[in-house]
Amino acid sequence: MNTIYIIGDSTVEDNQPPFRGWGWALPQFVREGVRVKNHALSGRSSRSFRAEGLFEPVEQALGEGDLLLIQFGHNDEKDDERHTDPDTTYPEQLWRYCAFALSRGAQPVLITPVCRRFFGGDGSLFYTHGEYPRAMRRLAAEKGVPLVDLKAASRALYKSLGEAKTAELFVRLAPGEHPDFPDGHDDKTHFNAHGAQVIAALVADGLRALPECAGFMK
Repeated sequence: MNTIYIIGDSTVEDNQPPFRGWGWALPQFVREGVRVKNHALSGRSSRSFRAEGLFEPVEQALGEGDLLLIQFGHNDEKDDERHTDPDTTYPEQLWRYCAFALSRGAQPVLITPVCRRFFGGDGSLFYTHGEYPRAMRRLAAEKGVPLVDLKAASRALYKSLGEAKTAELFVRLAPGEHPDFPDGHDDKTHFNAHGAQVIAALVADGLRALPECAGFMK
């Protein structure tokens, strides 16, 4: 039985309700008999995920014929111990994951960071990931690694929905609705269950379009 392993951040991880990442919803889109092992964890970058030993269980389990889905970028841009440079250390970290997967006979897939919900007053959608998506695309092209451009796909979706409808994909809480957010919460990064399913569908579409991955998907 082949397995899809996922590494990434809070937009990917299973999370606790009302928060859900797209990795939580991806099993809905895979063929019967395909397992999904989601190792993504909130707050991690391509650098800190490895530094904290979070990749070790994947290293021990990843085998021939498996997929390794890799989405980092949200926390790589932060100016602390998680930071990577889009021109140097970010692609270097990504390639380390890819190279390991290839050494095990597994197929790595790079996934650009999913878009955030930051609209301008004129309805435009801001770019919030700097050079990181471009750096990932460049690495994929240079190394011949399959890529799902989730940044582009989610951006197109948000623009087609508009600001109000896009907000329905994200965690929004009224004051008093949740004990952790007594004053309410209007999240522009993290998905609710519905949003996770919608974004997972975009990922699934991207995987179906890749010859190396199509056999894993419904």
